[in-house]
Amino acid sequence: MSRTNTAPAPPRAAADGGANRWVVLVVLCVSLLVVALDATILHVAIPSLAEDLRPSSTSLLWIVDAYPLVCASLLILFGTLGDRVGRRRVLLLGYALFGIASAVAALATEPSVLIGARVLLGVGGAMIMPATLSILRAVFPDRRERATAIGVWTAVAAIGAATGPVLGGFLVENYWWGSVFLINIPLMALILPLGRRLLPESRGATDGPWDVLGALMAAAGVLGCVLGVKRAGAGDQLLALPTAGPLLLGAALLVLFVRRQKRRPHPLIDMRLFSRAAFTTSVGCIVLAMLALVGLQLIAVQYLQLVLGLSPLETGLRLLPLTFAAMAAGATGSYTLRRIGPRRMVGWGFVLTAAAVLLLTFMGQHDRPLLLTVGFVLLGFGLQTTLFSAYESMLSEAPQRSAGAAASIGETSYQLGAGMGTALLGSVMNAAYAPGLASVPGVPAEASRAAGNSLGEAYQVARQLGGAAGEALHQAARHAFVNGLHMTLFVSAGLLLLGAAMARRLPPVMECPVDAHADPDADLGVDMNVGAAADPGVDLDVDLDAGSGSGRVSVAEGAPAPVGLSASVEPRVPTTREAIEPAGSGRPAH
Repeated sequence: MSRTNTAPAPPRAAADGGANRWVVLVVLCVSLLVVALDATILHVAIPSLAEDLRPSSTSLLWIVDAYPLVCASLLILFGTLGDRVGRRRVLLLGYALFGIASAVAALATEPSVLIGARVLLGVGGAMIMPATLSILRAVFPDRRERATAIGVWTAVAAIGAATGPVLGGFLVENYWWGSVFLINIPLMALILPLGRRLLPESRGATDGPWDVLGALMAAAGVLGCVLGVKRAGAGDQLLALPTAGPLLLGAALLVLFVRRQKRRPHPLIDMRLFSRAAFTTSVGCIVLAMLALVGLQLIAVQYLQLVLGLSPLETGLRLLPLTFAAMAAGATGSYTLRRIGPRRMVGWGFVLTAAAVLLLTFMGQHDRPLLLTVGFVLLGFGLQTTLFSAYESMLSEAPQRSAGAAASIGETSYQLGAGMGTALLGSVMNAAYAPGLASVPGVPAEASRAAGNSLGEAYQVARQLGGAAGEALHQAARHAFVNGLHMTLFVSAGLLLLGAAMARRLPPVMECPVDAHADPDADLGVDMNVGAAADPGVDLDVDLDAGSGSGRVSVAEGAPAPVGLSASVEPRVPTTREAIEPAGSGRPAH
């Protein structure tokens, strides 16, 4: 028999957040909701905005695209900066900038001012998005709880994106286009002091200088790629200089960025993350899911408004079943992940989404509400299941010290997938739509070519023609658009099934190691302090618990208990140290 003195475990780190971690999750989700809303809420305000400000076609394009372009290009920069200077600090600065930019956008009287405000909104969004996910990684070190938190986080993102058109339609119909920006101001005024008080500060790898040049290379590279992809999606020739130039320059800069990171002793992004099959596959699944969805969503909005004749508000309401299904998938995602594992969850999520897309091919020129509702419910549940499990697997594969970099990679993948989806599916739609208007009886060739640009332009040409020719063009355009939509749905389903095949590289089970709180790359060191009265001949047996940071000291039977004996175990990391301090502690992170 032996007598054991057990040293008390140190207090739970602020990373765990204690009981307040769920309050932290609420603050982070409200932050994400504002950013997600702003990505889609402007779409329904474009006609009213164009009538008021009278922007040129180029200015209007920049008003729409400035926000996602800037946001996507700066995600890696601010994600890695947060790892260095503090994620909470970057997040709070993003709140303030987002609120100021929203006020400028709401009160803009010139297109150039609105474009500048949208650029600032993109900078603020790039500060907010990766910081929310990396702080979530820090305050939920246990993978089971983190899976629940990520389920809520992804559901909120879906709610924001889907609610944007509904809220925007209501505001534009009852107020003016600037109100879609004005609603951000009270939300930011509320969330900024709450975030300052409640959010914990956390840092990642702080050794070595921050690679400013590398961050700028990544920003310029992503900007070039997204800009080129968006121009291709707008109908520009892929080999034309305005499209191919940014694409090639962006790709070259990203290749140089990767080579630079591999050579540096303290890189912005540890490229060894991509040697992990689960991490790389998760990133690829996020890209494919967004590639298949976003272009399809934009086309579906056109179908609801231009083919079925629904108002912006009615269109938003029709999309609500998708939102509710996404919420349900997020709420049950953690349980499902534990039951079936990442591989089957991502794979079957892709399959369910593909089935929903194929079901929607039965849509025609007449309204079928039940079909649309069932299709949108399956689409929302399947897609949210896929994105939830992919994000959870990606974030769990990354060590906590690289949480900001991993989050920025995930969000950049999301944005790149969305841009490529708009380009690819938009090109498929145009290729299938335009030939249907090439030879409409009684319609001049020039009018047919103009109508082939878009369904909205076809309606305008038909009104100008009038009579039998106008009616024939109107019907031909509706028929061609529906045929193009069906072709786009088939391509989207193929991409989703490709994602299901890719998911086979993910782990079959959700692994929850006991050492959930420690850095997987950390070495453990023992720091012993034996009082002066302790007998130097006493035989001590020390057991170390890496997960809790506590130690157990056993004293051989018959030996006197050492006086003043204390033992503690702490992770000793030779090159880096994750430091997390509660908000307002006044102590700098290590």
